[in-house]
Amino acid sequence: MALVLHAGSTNKYAFKALIAAEYSGVKVELVKDFEMGVSNKTPEFMKMNPIGKVPVLETPDGPVFESNAIARYVTRVKADNPLYGSSLIEYAHIEQWIDFSSMEIAANIARWYYPRRGLMAYLPPAEEAAIAALKRALDALNTHLASNTYLVGHSVTLADIITTCNLYTGFDLILTKSFTSEFPHVERYFWTLVNQPNFQKILGEVKQVESIPPVQSTKKPSQPKEPAKPKEVKKEAAPPKAEEAAEEEEAPKPKAKNPLDLLPPSKMILDEWKRLYSNTKTNFREVAIKGFWDMFDPEGYSLWFCDYKYNDENTVSFVTLNKVGGFLQRMDLARKYAFGKMLIIGSEPPFKVQGLWLFRGTEIPQFIIDECYDMELYEWKKVDINDEAQKERVSQMIEDCEPFEGEALLDAKCFK
Repeated sequence: MALVLHAGSTNKYAFKALIAAEYSGVKVELVKDFEMGVSNKTPEFMKMNPIGKVPVLETPDGPVFESNAIARYVTRVKADNPLYGSSLIEYAHIEQWIDFSSMEIAANIARWYYPRRGLMAYLPPAEEAAIAALKRALDALNTHLASNTYLVGHSVTLADIITTCNLYTGFDLILTKSFTSEFPHVERYFWTLVNQPNFQKILGEVKQVESIPPVQSTKKPSQPKEPAKPKEVKKEAAPPKAEEAAEEEEAPKPKAKNPLDLLPPSKMILDEWKRLYSNTKTNFREVAIKGFWDMFDPEGYSLWFCDYKYNDENTVSFVTLNKVGGFLQRMDLARKYAFGKMLIIGSEPPFKVQGLWLFRGTEIPQFIIDECYDMELYEWKKVDINDEAQKERVSQMIEDCEPFEGEALLDAKCFK
């Protein structure tokens, strides 16, 4: 009996097993005339998967469902399949990346996409959490791929097949170029894999979605009105207004304000400083730096130096740059309340990472400490603006002054 896959030819979850079959030389046939919503509701299908989900693989030894399990089965059909690595540790790493891409990438793509298509309740805080978690996962993957062509070893494994298929769903449905450009090594990896012959045979031509789908209306269809009751019913006393309110659907509560929005107004307008910084192309010290100190309000804002605690680990330049880039991505939640400069210092490793941050308020905002785990990787020191030496250091960091404290700059990154 041949292996028969019950799914439509365009089912994204079936692609994992079909690509694995191409690499393994295993024959997997798609069931003929499969119709989603019909074929998977028949008694015969429900015996193979009691909840009717697709795909299902029919084997001589019985059915297998769940797309990752099916891909693993197809891979194992071929003895000593290189898709599963050549050692115990490679096998473990392959399983590691399969779990990672399923739980951290695919799951968060779904949490972002499904509510926008009306398949789940759309809640902005839940969407923000899904996007933040997805960015964190892609940043981790990007860092790994900065120094690796494939996830494990030096050739395609099942981890690459499943991870690429999970990314394909995102690139096809919701991950626009402006979103994925933050993760250049992930982009390089994805486009390299989907253009391999065994991937192309199953996926065809791959195009990236151009825009994020709009939120579809989740309004329930209007209910038919109840027949008018006999006039005698009017004898009943009207329920108290409080009870009426309780019976009605509760109005959505306004989103809680960020504590920083409740601070007294500041004479420093952060957006004005950011515009001045961005638009000053010449005479930077005389225009932008002077403007900064003219604007700075020590009662409404605070300045902080940060110094990476583990600079001895910064032995590879692009890994260090990616580390800083990931930190700035995860600081996106603070964009309304912060401005930052991060300097990567040195012409030879290990490279030093030091930064300067302007925060709303007189302390580092607690929500940033709670939400951005990178904060604990740095030593933080509040700038004493009465100390002219510290003020000059602030000016030099904003200006990307080189040499900085006697050393060359490898790079300087700005958060604004």
